[in-house]
This record gives sequence, structure tokens and C-alpha cells, in this order.
Amino acid sequence: MNKIRILRFKSISTKLFAILFSGIVILSTALGLSSYQLSKGIIKQEVSLASSQAIVQAADKLDFLFLQYEASSKQLAVDTELKHDLELINQADIGTVQKRDLEEGIRNKLTSISGSDSRLMGVRLVKKDLVEASSYKSAGVSGVRTDDDIQAKVKQIIDAKGQIVWFPTTTKGFFNSYSEATLTMGRLLRNMKQPEAEYILLFEIKDKAVGEILSNLKIGVNGQVKVITDSNRIVHAQDNALLETQSFIHIDKDGEESDTSFTTDDENGVEQLVVYKTLDTTKWTMMGYAPISDFVKGTNQLLYVTVIVILVAVMFALLIGYYVVRNVGRPLAKLCNLMVEGEEGNLQVRTTFHSEDEIGRLGSSFNQMMHQIGLLVDQTNRSAQEVLDTADELTLVSKSTSIAAGEIADASREIAVGASNLAMEAESESVLSESIAEKINKVSLSNNTMEQAASRVVQVSEQGSDYMDELVRKTDTIVEMNRTMVNHAETLKKSTSSIQKILELMGSMTQQTNILSLNASIEAARAGTAGRGFMVVADEIRNLADGSKQSIQTVAEITDEIWRGIEHTTASLNAVSPMMAEQRVSVKEASSIFQSVKQQMDEFLVEIDNSSVFVKELIESQQQLSVSITSISAVVEETSASTEEVASMSSQQYIVSEKLVDLSKRLEEMSETFKQSLVKFKT
Repeated sequence: MNKIRILRFKSISTKLFAILFSGIVILSTALGLSSYQLSKGIIKQEVSLASSQAIVQAADKLDFLFLQYEASSKQLAVDTELKHDLELINQADIGTVQKRDLEEGIRNKLTSISGSDSRLMGVRLVKKDLVEASSYKSAGVSGVRTDDDIQAKVKQIIDAKGQIVWFPTTTKGFFNSYSEATLTMGRLLRNMKQPEAEYILLFEIKDKAVGEILSNLKIGVNGQVKVITDSNRIVHAQDNALLETQSFIHIDKDGEESDTSFTTDDENGVEQLVVYKTLDTTKWTMMGYAPISDFVKGTNQLLYVTVIVILVAVMFALLIGYYVVRNVGRPLAKLCNLMVEGEEGNLQVRTTFHSEDEIGRLGSSFNQMMHQIGLLVDQTNRSAQEVLDTADELTLVSKSTSIAAGEIADASREIAVGASNLAMEAESESVLSESIAEKINKVSLSNNTMEQAASRVVQVSEQGSDYMDELVRKTDTIVEMNRTMVNHAETLKKSTSSIQKILELMGSMTQQTNILSLNASIEAARAGTAGRGFMVVADEIRNLADGSKQSIQTVAEITDEIWRGIEHTTASLNAVSPMMAEQRVSVKEASSIFQSVKQQMDEFLVEIDNSSVFVKELIESQQQLSVSITSISAVVEETSASTEEVASMSSQQYIVSEKLVDLSKRLEEMSETFKQSLVKFKT
């Protein structure tokens, strides 16, 4: 029963009913909802357009108001009388009465501007250093205050260099001194000739003035209108508590200055329609928004109509489904039940459909099919018996073939194992032979290396012996030169002694010349006037004698130094002579040692040559052994390969025989199974 219920659930009638029902309901729903959404979109578009136009008109009014104040500030900026008064007030030599009159005139001018416009809180002329005593204001305006925020605003005005700067609304005014919210326009009144006469002009406008202009602007039923800066700071709102706060709804202009609208959610998650317009004067944005529900209430009636249409469509779909189930589902279910009985083996089932439509033709075809299947089952029973007999004969033949193939495979495996062992032994001997050959080659290389090294040692020994002979000759030459230098030094000592004797003789001559000069001077003094010329000559002789004495002393000192140098040289040469003799003996002994080394290396070379001959003979014998082992290994490998091939073929034949036996058994089993499955059919 459960199976029949599942089949009914998956029946074609159920599927047709589901398709028709779903199609009608979905189409009705899609049509109704699309109509609802389309009408809702059209209404939103029209409302957005109308609201945008209202925002544009209100923005133009606000721009007009701001332009009036900008024009008033320009008039004051080009007012020559005001400029002249400000210059006079800032002169150091101005009188008190004149200064008071000028200040009164300036205040009256500012008061006349603010008094004629109720939307103005006041007009100020503030000194750049924010000194209240030097600043001027219209009547009814409080004093100047200073803090970091105000100084930052003043710096912004000064940096603008005479251009207009608009400041957002603050709840207590520009100087935080009012009880009423105001927005401020500021500009610098420049004076290139007298910079100390420059003042900051401030127009403080009541926030109520903006509210009066926007009082007639209405967006939807519960709409809001705000003016915000580029940083989303609220400049004007219907609720003054929102001033100086951040707007929850952000406007992304993407660098475009065109009017536009969009939808977004507010802080409570309610979808809002937003329209905005950027002011030309301040570049602030006037924004109006209202809940979408305020505009689409009329479309709810269309939604109700859509729901009614959907319910009617559901009823219509149910009627069509009942007809499909009655005329299509039930006959098909009966046919399915008959087919289930046929599946269980009853081939005598038949349908009783008498209609001439597709269902009737299907029942007739089913009856014909069951008749043909009955004939096929009878024929299959006879064929299954014949297959079963053939499978028995095939099983007997396969078993005998499998036994013979198994015996051949076992014998081939034993032969293959023996050949493999022999091949492994041959391979092991081949490896050992190769190892011996490598070692012999290493010994041969070592002999060659030793022979080359010995040859180099012999060459070096010969060169050393030649160098030692040359060193002996040079040592003998040095000894002879040393002897010659000693002889020359002795000769120089004798010559120096002779020079010293000559210098002593010249010294005594110089002394005698001095004595003679002194005597001549005495005699010239005695002669008086006649001996004056002779006295001059005597003085010159004495001077020459003194100079000669000094020169002789200098030469004597130089000669003594030469004498001492020759003494040291002679002593050094005498000390070196024994050492040179010992060096000569050592060099001759070293030369004898080099000759002995050369003789021994010649004998070593002869021994190395004999060893190289023996190694070459050993290499030739090893190569012959290796060739023999390689030949044996090749024969063994060929035999092993042939044996393995035979064993493999025998194994394959054995496997085939086993598979053939298995197939025979499976064929026999399948024949029995097929025969048993045919037994349940009733023909």
C-alpha cells in the first residue's frame, strides 16, 4: 500500500495538477505584483519629480536671500566713506572726539543695515586680532568672545583674502553669545595701503529666516526638510535640537552638481524618498525626505485586488486538477497496478479500457505486450535448459585443463628460480671483478702520479745542485772582495795618518804666522805714522792665519771622523771574514747533499718503472677475466629470460584455465538462476 501511495504521489496526474496549479497561481501572482510594483514605481517617480521641483524652487529662494546679503557685503567692501573712516580711526594722532564721532557713524551705518532687515541678528566689523574695543557692531548685538573654534573661523576668513565665507548654523551664534540659532556670512574688508585698517565683516542671519522661506515646503505627509554641509553637518532643520549634529542620511554627489533623488533607510530602518538641490551661493545641500509609505498608500488597493485574483485563480486551478485526476490519473493508476502484478510474475493480467483516446490505445497495447512476453518466457525456459547442459560439459573440460596448466607452471617456476640464482651469482662475480679493476686502475694512477712526482723531484734536485754550485762560486768571490776591502781600509788608515801629520805641520806654521804678525804689529806701532801701512798688512796676515787655523781644525775633525769610520769598517770586515768562511763550508756540504738526493731519486724512478710494468700485466689479466664473466652472465640471463617467459606463459595458461572454470561455474549458476526466475511467470 505504501508503494502504491508513493506511486500516486509521483503520478502524472499529480504532476499535471501541480504544473497547472503552479502555472495559474504564479502567473496571476506575477501579474498582480508586477502591476503593483509598476504603479508604485510610477507614483514614486512622479512624486520624486514634483518634490525635486519644490526643492529647486525653495533652494532658489534661499539662494536669493543669501545673494542679498552677499550684495550688501560687497557694497560695504567698496564703500569709500567707510574705508576712509576705518583708516582715520586706526591713525595714532587722531583726536578723541573725532574718533568717537567716526565710531558712532560706523555703528549707525551697521545698525541701519540690521534694523531694516528683521531676518538679521546683527552686523559686525571685527578687528582681526578679535579685540572688542577696536571692533564695531550694530545695535542689540553682544560683545566679542575668543576661543579656539572662533580663532579657527577667523583664520578661515583671513585666508579667503576678501572672498565670502559661509559658516553653518550654531545654536548660540558666531561668538556663542546668543540665545537664538544663527548662521554667519563673513568676509575680509581688505586695505592694501593700511593693513591695520582691515576688518572682518560678519552678517549674522537668524535661522528663523531660513525656516520662514522653507515653511511652505512640504514633502509627503511626514516629510522633513534639512540643509546640510558637504560633511553632512545639519545647517537647518525643523527641530533645532538637530543643529550642529550629523545627518543620518548621507548624500553622495560623485562630483556632480545636478539635482537628483534616491531612496534610502533612515535611522529607524524606514525606507525614505530623498530629493536634494545644491545651493549656488554656499554650496550647501537642501535635502527633503519622506517615507515611501506616504506616497504609495493608494497602491494598497491594487494589492488587495491582486490577492482576490490570486484566490480565484487557485479555485480555478483546483477544478482543472480534479478533472485531470479523474480522467487521466485514475486510468493510469489502474494500469500501474496491473504492471506491478506482471512484475511479480502474473503474465495473465489484462486491461478493460474501452475509450478511443490515448488511454484506451495504451490499454490495448499493454494487453498485446503481456501476450508477447508470455510467449517469450516459454521460449526462454527451453533455451535456459540447453545452456545449463552445455555449462556442465564446459566445467568438466575446464577443470582438466586447469590441472595440467598448474603442473606445467610449477615446473617452469622451479627452472626459473635456478636460472635466477645462477644469474645472481654471475652478476655478483662480475661486480667483484669490476671492483678489482677499479682498484688496479687506482694503483696504476698512483704509480703514474709517483713517477711524475719523482721526475719533478729529480729536476728540482738538479736545479738545486746547480744553484748550490753557483752559490759556492759567489761565496768565494765575496770572500775575495772582503779581503780586498780590508786591504783598502788598511791603506786608507795609513793615508789618514799622513794627512793628520800634514795638518799638524800646517797648524804649527799657522801659529808661527800669528807670532810674526804680532811682532810686525809691535814694530809698526813703534814706527808711528810711518808704520801704519805695515800694521794693516800685519793685521791681514793675522786674519789669514786665523782663517787657516780654523780650516785646519775643520779638516782635522773630518779626518778624525774618516779615521773612526775606517776603524769600524775594518773591524766589521774582520768579524765577517770567519762567518763567510763558515758559510762557504756549509754551502759545499749542502751541494753534496743535493747530489746524494739526486742519485737516490734516480734509483727510485727505476723501481717505479718496474712496478708500472707489473701493474699493466695485472690489468690485462683482469680484463680477460671480466670478459669471461660477462659472457657467462649473458648466457645465464638469456636462459633465465627464456625460462621466465615459459613460466609466465604457463601461469597465464593456468590463470586462463582457472577463469574458464570460474566462468563455467558462473554460467551454470546463471542458468539455474535464470531458470528459477522464469518459474514464477504464469503463462
